[in-house]
Amino acid sequence: TKEKKRHMGDTKHFCPVSLKENFVLYPGLHEHAAKYQEKFYYFSTSEYRDKFLKNPEEYVAHNEPIHAPPLRVCLLGTHGAGKTTCARQIANKLGIFHIQFEEYLQELILPKTKEKVGPHFDEEPEDDDKTPILSQELEDSSQTMAKTETEKSKQEVELTDEEEAIKANLMDNKALPPEVLDNIVLDWWRKEPFRSTGFILDGFPRTLDEAQYLSERGLCPDVAVYIQVEESDILDRLFPPRLKKWKERQYKKMQNKKKLKDLKAKIRV
Repeated sequence: TKEKKRHMGDTKHFCPVSLKENFVLYPGLHEHAAKYQEKFYYFSTSEYRDKFLKNPEEYVAHNEPIHAPPLRVCLLGTHGAGKTTCARQIANKLGIFHIQFEEYLQELILPKTKEKVGPHFDEEPEDDDKTPILSQELEDSSQTMAKTETEKSKQEVELTDEEEAIKANLMDNKALPPEVLDNIVLDWWRKEPFRSTGFILDGFPRTLDEAQYLSERGLCPDVAVYIQVEESDILDRLFPPRLKKWKERQYKKMQNKKKLKDLKAKIRV
């Protein structure tokens, strides 16, 4: 009751220093409160409170109200929950950016990997019995070409440490180091055009470490939405296209075996 009677500052219960310097609505804490011109202000840290008290006029409204930052949404959910479909619709309706996190990671390394990486893009290994019986001359030629292509591929796919970390994350779900996240995530909060337009971040944070990273950097989303769906719905959505791909691979294997059989028949003749 006592708190309700307090006259709050221009930013209400949000930290005015976080808003001014980072353009983020960061909830202030009661233990980091200060009073200025009969109004109470709450701060995210004691350092920001001290900074405010040194020069309060820099952080309060003067001729017009303080502008709030645009909407920033984190949309979470398991793979196949429909995050991307919902995110696109929300982004179009609100006029904000849609950022699909894992797709963005793929785009960062795609110029070097030439194809998307990860368990959802791995093809089944080829069968050993598909190696055709060729003459020694053709086999030597094939091996020479394969060696040349391999060496060329190695030269082209020399990843930086950051790209290696991104690839490991996509392939094996290894955590992205904070310094890599700094080069990716900070821009969405602090640089244009995202800073003044807002965004819906699809699929991030994915882990507790990534959520803690946002908190430590003071990157507060305005809304975090978790899409919860039944397992049966996810299976109905993901299984048909996976089954189709599997059938296509099986058909390809059968065609290769048929070609191999025909080739063996010709060699015997």
